[in-house]
Amino acid sequence: MLDANVFIEAKRRYYAFDLCPGYWECLVWYHNGACILSIDRVREEIERGDDQLKEWVRATMPESCFASCDDAEVIEQYSQMQLWARQQGQFTESAKAEFADKADAWLIAYAKAKQFVLVTHEVLDRQIRKKIPMPNVCEAFDVPYVDTFAMLRDLEAQFNWRQPA
Repeated sequence: MLDANVFIEAKRRYYAFDLCPGYWECLVWYHNGACILSIDRVREEIERGDDQLKEWVRATMPESCFASCDDAEVIEQYSQMQLWARQQGQFTESAKAEFADKADAWLIAYAKAKQFVLVTHEVLDRQIRKKIPMPNVCEAFDVPYVDTFAMLRDLEAQFNWRQPA
């Protein structure tokens, strides 16, 4: 299950479209092989931008990559995660409101309901108050998570340089 930051950070930094087109081809290929998936709410976050990533998602990534969260099991997990978040005294009210508003809880709920691994750049932080990090929720709900680089290694993806023509 790919978090929005797997797309956004890659585009902005280390796998920019002009530097590493193989990364983007890899995402499509592994989705078509049923290895990677994201959710409709991540797609919505990406489409709020006005850039090359938005165009790539619309033109290249199959719509089937962004699964609907309109599923009873997913909705139940989402509800449990929102209840958990509200009960955590560690987090500020604005952090709880943001968690309820963004795709994060939906993504973790989908991963939990469907027994998938979450892929995110966020890191576990037991002291943070102003945000609810996805790994904190994953730990509380026994959802496995990795970062993009661990995912690519698990998939045995490689991006090989070639000499310019």
